[in-house]
Amino acid sequence: MRYLFAVLWMVACPLTSALAQVSFEIGLPNVSIGVNVPVYPRLVRVPGYPVYYAPGLQSNYFFYDGMYWVYQGDDWYASSWYNGPWALVAPGAVPAYVLRVPVRYYRHPPPYFRGWQRDAPPRWGEHWGNDWERQHSGWDRWNRKAAPRPAPLPIYQRQYSGNRYPNPERQPTLHDKHYRYQPRDATVQQAYQAQGMRGGPPHSQPGNQGQPPSEHGMTPPHQQPPRAPEHDKGHSGQPKGEGHGQEHNR
Repeated sequence: MRYLFAVLWMVACPLTSALAQVSFEIGLPNVSIGVNVPVYPRLVRVPGYPVYYAPGLQSNYFFYDGMYWVYQGDDWYASSWYNGPWALVAPGAVPAYVLRVPVRYYRHPPPYFRGWQRDAPPRWGEHWGNDWERQHSGWDRWNRKAAPRPAPLPIYQRQYSGNRYPNPERQPTLHDKHYRYQPRDATVQQAYQAQGMRGGPPHSQPGNQGQPPSEHGMTPPHQQPPRAPEHDKGHSGQPKGEGHGQEHNR
């Protein structure tokens, strides 16, 4: 039987003095999003970004700040485990560094990506509309020299595949035991905790480093009234500038 547990936050938007809804919707593994990763994927660093992508998968699959991020069916999803369960992430809650990844690293880009510059981020403002663009002004501009280091990959998950892949109730225990990294991005911390992981505060740098101001200031869920969440094939070959996989663990 399918069930969903929705966790809602509100995010303050200092640039516009407005509020944007942020939501994560967590479901059981049998709630399919059309992406199945039976074994731990090969992840390669996107050059110059604190983000990894999966060149061997025909899906828009990334890893950033301790979590996996998938763009599928015009929606973003996140998980602390490589094959879910996946949480639906509203456009206003996707970390800026994930949105900044150039078009060429989307292995199964949607049709509307056609004609967009391959070495630039997708035109999210054009796709999601003026309200999103106003609330996230400057999302595609940042100091590249000040970009944070990528999070270590949770390669301990390689040993869990097929029948050994843990159920959602067991995942947090295994993750806390084998993966000591704590997210630094404030948005990722919220998603981390929504999946039962122990997402701590930033270590020594601002938690939402590199994020536009509109993604700061999350309010605890109990203070907010519930609202419903927002609701060709990829290019082939080795992307230009693809580096070697960098795998780390702590």
